[in-house]
Amino acid sequence: MQSKNKHEVNPRISADCVIFGFDFNQLRVLLIERSAVENVPSMMALPGDLIYEEENIDTAASRVLKELTGLEEIYLEQVGAFGDPDRLNKKNDQLWLKAVRQDPDARVITIAYYSLVNLDNYSPQASSFAKSATWMLVDDIQELAFDHAEIVKAALKKLKDKIITQPIGFNLLPEKFTLSQLHRLYESILGRDLDKRNFRRKMLKLKLVESLDEKQEGVPHKPSQYFKFNEENYNKLIENGYDNFGF
Repeated sequence: MQSKNKHEVNPRISADCVIFGFDFNQLRVLLIERSAVENVPSMMALPGDLIYEEENIDTAASRVLKELTGLEEIYLEQVGAFGDPDRLNKKNDQLWLKAVRQDPDARVITIAYYSLVNLDNYSPQASSFAKSATWMLVDDIQELAFDHAEIVKAALKKLKDKIITQPIGFNLLPEKFTLSQLHRLYESILGRDLDKRNFRRKMLKLKLVESLDEKQEGVPHKPSQYFKFNEENYNKLIENGYDNFGF
């Protein structure tokens, strides 16, 4: 039996990526503006595309992300599968698919992934059918292509659930940060106000952060102390069965 070409596209399976970033005030998600085609205006969407027949889905997600945004070597975790029969049925989406895909009527099931990145470390550059790539505030997202708004909601729900059991939010911050910045990050992810005093007390009690002999410079307010994530103490907590990092 002749094997399929490794670059032969599977018209029924795609990989979409929800990449979260934090600007020290609000949570953002990386979106591409897909190129306009005849009679179809451009539309914001998640970085995503069809997989290759001979390609592992995890590998496909990383490849698609690199091809559309230039981002690479980013840890991606699955959110889930999205296969509603009507997920590609919006008129403009159908017209766009007919202009860019060989089998535009195929029912496509997408495997969605999410990741957390430090905005300072990544500068996305659009390519392929992406006209541009930009970090959009999660709270400003309204209509996206296909069912991508629902995928973002599902990824955010997974992020909210996971931050209760693992302090993964540190991946969104630079190596050194203030407790106020960390506090605001948790509020942005959880979507609610958190008592600042209790938040700081818990972080320090668990020894998840350690202070640095360094403070902010050039700020219009009293300089705040810098801290860093203490991975060693976090690992000790996990070894001892601790699993409640929520607020």
